[in-house]
Amino acid sequence: QVQLVESGGGLVQAGGSLRLSCAASGSIFSINGMAWYRQAPGKQRVLVAVISSGGRTNYADSVKGRFTISRDNAKNTVYLQMNSLKPEDTAVYYCNSVVVVQGKSLEVWGQGTLVTVSS
Repeated sequence: QVQLVESGGGLVQAGGSLRLSCAASGSIFSINGMAWYRQAPGKQRVLVAVISSGGRTNYADSVKGRFTISRDNAKNTVYLQMNSLKPEDTAVYYCNSVVVVQGKSLEVWGQGTLVTVSS
């Protein structure tokens, strides 16, 4: 069984920073893409940032220049450094990954971590 465990959410004032972490555990052979999504109250879940196994990144326009996604393949962990936070960044942030287990690709989601940005 594969699990993604997020940490690092919390309450921060506008203009502040937070760093989210997501660690994958279980019988993982390899990890392909890793990503962060977020879901604001009453809205759909949307992609925030994604990083390939080779380190290529892509960001939603709303976070470009403020957020940075990175990964530590040795630790099966992905990070999201969030700077210059705005109230509209308030959401539950979910980690997502495509992992290979026993020759099969599986999409796995974390449980989510709440980020609240006060004005």
